[in-house]
Amino acid sequence: MAESINGDLSIRVTVDTAGMQWAPSPSGSVWRKRVHLVGPPECGQVTSVVRYEPHSTFPTHDHPGGEEIFVLDGVFSDEHGDWPAGTFLLNPEGFRHTPHSERGCVIFVKLRQFAGRERRHVVVDTHALSWTRSAIAGVSEKHLYEQPGFADRVVLERWSSETDLGMRSYPHGAELFVLDGEFADEAGRYASGCWLRFPAGAAHRPHTREGCTLYVKRDGLPYLVSANASAHDVAASRQP
Repeated sequence: MAESINGDLSIRVTVDTAGMQWAPSPSGSVWRKRVHLVGPPECGQVTSVVRYEPHSTFPTHDHPGGEEIFVLDGVFSDEHGDWPAGTFLLNPEGFRHTPHSERGCVIFVKLRQFAGRERRHVVVDTHALSWTRSAIAGVSEKHLYEQPGFADRVVLERWSSETDLGMRSYPHGAELFVLDGEFADEAGRYASGCWLRFPAGAAHRPHTREGCTLYVKRDGLPYLVSANASAHDVAASRQP
C-alpha cells in the first residue's frame, strides 16, 4: 500500500528529527526516523535518519533509483569499505551491498531519488576537503556531488557566527539538514537534526548568531514523486 510522509512537494516542510521517536526497520537492530516517504513503506522514495546498533546488519539489497548516505556518527560499513562520520556516499542504480556496523552508527539516507545509471559511484571523506569561500560573505562550502546531465547538486555549507544571508531563493527547490549549530529565519529556529525542504520558487531570510554547518541539496525535487502523483508515476520512479 502506498503511503505518504511529507509527500506534497508544493509546500515547505520542517521536521526536528531530534524530537522524533525511533521506529523499527525490517532489521531488528536498525532503527529509523522517516521525514519523507512517497510510495510503499519499504520500496518508496524515502528520506530518513537511520541508526545501526553495534554489531548490527541489514539484509543484502539492491538500489533501484540509487541511494545517498551521509554518515553522521560512528562507522557505517558494507563489503566495499568502512565509512566513518563525515563520509558522503552516492550509490547509483544497480548498486548492491550488505550494510552493517560493528561500532554502531547514525546516517542520513535518501533512497530511490537518483535515477540514471550514468551517475557516478561517489565516496567523499568530507574531513579531507578544504572549505572554500562562496559568493556570500560568511559562508564557506565543500562540494560533494555535481554531475553533467543531472540537475541535483550537494554541498556542505558552514555559516560563520553573526552571518545574515539576506534573501535566499530556491528556484528548483532545496533540502537542508542541520549538522551542527543553529540558524533562524522568519518562520522559526532550526538546531542540529532539523530537516527542511523548500518547494520550487521558495525564498527565506536565514541568519545565524552562533554559526552552523548544513547539508544542502539543491535542484533535487525534479527527481521526486509528489504524493499527488498517480500510482503509475510512483511505480515508474522505482524502476531501475
